[in-house]
Amino acid sequence: MSELPTHSGARRNEDIALDMMKFIAMTTGYGRTSSGVGFQGGGAALKPEEYAGHLLELYGKCLAAVQGGK
Repeated sequence: MSELPTHSGARRNEDIALDMMKFIAMTTGYGRTSSGVGFQGGGAALKPEEYAGHLLELYGKCLAAVQGGK
């Protein structure tokens, strides 16, 4: 499979937002439990559908940030 050509090596906003979302989710544990950031344990684990919803919401925020709030 060949990759789609990029324009002058530029990355699409969607790709940048996805990488940003992954970084934030992995470093902060975003959306994993119902407890706040910085607390270990004690929070009930979310259902996979809820966790996915949190990640999609985060992706939307990242995409808006990359696009400059357009």
